[in-house]
Amino acid sequence: MVPFAGYSMPVLYSDQGVGDSHKFVREKAGLFDVSHMVQHRLTGPGALAFLHSVTPSDLLKLSPGQSTLSVLLHPVTGGIVDDLIITLENPDNFYVVTNAACKEKDIEYIRTNIAKFDESSNGKVTHEVLGNHGLIALQGPLANVILQEYIDSTPARGKLDLKTLYFGFATYLDIPLGLGNVETLHIARGGYTGEDGFEIAISAKNAEAVTQAILDIGARGDRIKLTGLGARDSLRLEAGMCLYGHDIDDTTTPIEAGLKWLIGKQRIMSSNFNGAEIVARQYGDWKLVERRRVGFFVDGAPAREGAEVVDKGTDTVIGKITSGCPSPTLGRNIAMGYVKSGFHKAGTPVGVKVRGKVRDGVVAKMPFVEAKYYKN
Repeated sequence: MVPFAGYSMPVLYSDQGVGDSHKFVREKAGLFDVSHMVQHRLTGPGALAFLHSVTPSDLLKLSPGQSTLSVLLHPVTGGIVDDLIITLENPDNFYVVTNAACKEKDIEYIRTNIAKFDESSNGKVTHEVLGNHGLIALQGPLANVILQEYIDSTPARGKLDLKTLYFGFATYLDIPLGLGNVETLHIARGGYTGEDGFEIAISAKNAEAVTQAILDIGARGDRIKLTGLGARDSLRLEAGMCLYGHDIDDTTTPIEAGLKWLIGKQRIMSSNFNGAEIVARQYGDWKLVERRRVGFFVDGAPAREGAEVVDKGTDTVIGKITSGCPSPTLGRNIAMGYVKSGFHKAGTPVGVKVRGKVRDGVVAKMPFVEAKYYKN
């Protein structure tokens, strides 16, 4: 257990190593307690316009129940204040999840920008932090089987066939727990591992009961294990996913971070969001992007955060590693980081300084391990 953002977080469970835990998620299913993530709700007739003012995503393209990855942007620099998941429930109601390490910063950012927001023209917007909620992530190829068995074992009000719930979508399900106690689960298909899976929001009073019930069902046939943040980190790195404060931060624009895909073309044309001037210029001209986020394979010892990346020919520093570990799935060292534009193409040989020695490396495409999302 380690302290993190005011919580005591499980990094590793005693019955398995990080590599074993990682492989179990790839082969069966892991259950992560991610209740440290911050859940929000933004409501009111101005909710859509407000989110459009602080993010570059085109939320008009979302269907009810659909989610997207997005970023909160600094109004001047276009730097990433935090990354977040936005789920449209209806145009006046959005469910948002942000990072625990950025909780105070994000809440202040949202409140400051709401204070600047022109409600007279765009409509009122209300922000609520859902502080009395837990969040668990069930991830792996057997996640859907286990969760479906749990749903079918309950007197749920309105049965849910998970075959109809695709990646990037969420729904609600009422589960009677006895004595008049009904738990409304928010079930989102997605996660932070590259595997098929679900993130399930639960009220604090019922979080332990629901989690234990899912674990009990998954225990039949040894299909599930509680999984710590050590394996979560190696899984997300294999999936090529960023960790805020390491791979992206306030100094990084979404274009530099390889997140151009989450920026709506119509939003660039209107340029009415925080940081739009910087982001729109980079969006339209790669020559203005001085560095790029890329993946690496590294020979020898694994490269960790902060390791310098150098040009093989001149030993000139051209970038740095932001995340790195041995890949349990691939059996080789992988890393993520930034290099100067021009060195970013897959297959480019580089040197990586590890323990005072320049190791051979090569720029690699991400994800390192193919995603297994359940898509329509």
